[in-house]
Amino acid sequence: MARHLEIGKKGEEQAMQFLLEKGWKILERNWRSGHREIDIIAETGGKLVIVEVKVRKFIGTERLEEHIPRSKQRFLIRAAGAYLAYRNLDAGVRFDVILLTGEGNRYRLEHIEDAFGPWD
Repeated sequence: MARHLEIGKKGEEQAMQFLLEKGWKILERNWRSGHREIDIIAETGGKLVIVEVKVRKFIGTERLEEHIPRSKQRFLIRAAGAYLAYRNLDAGVRFDVILLTGEGNRYRLEHIEDAFGPWD
């Protein structure tokens, strides 16, 4: 497995553990529909949450859009629509981002709730 894929998988695992410890219910992980993929689909407080996980060596002064560009945001919004249709759900959806920064086994986790949405 390529190094960046291995790092991404470890990051997703840490993000999922973080959400489980907060009491969230994980509904899907790496859900795919065609070429669309959602890292984590979870439920908390009766709300469906689409979670994008990003792992970086350092953050610097970057804005969220530099990690999740508008094109990726639109992609995730469409993927969420596909998931709702696939599961025949009529639910409100929130889009969160979990950023993991660092390297080796030492990462700092930042959870950005309601990071973007179809209203942006």
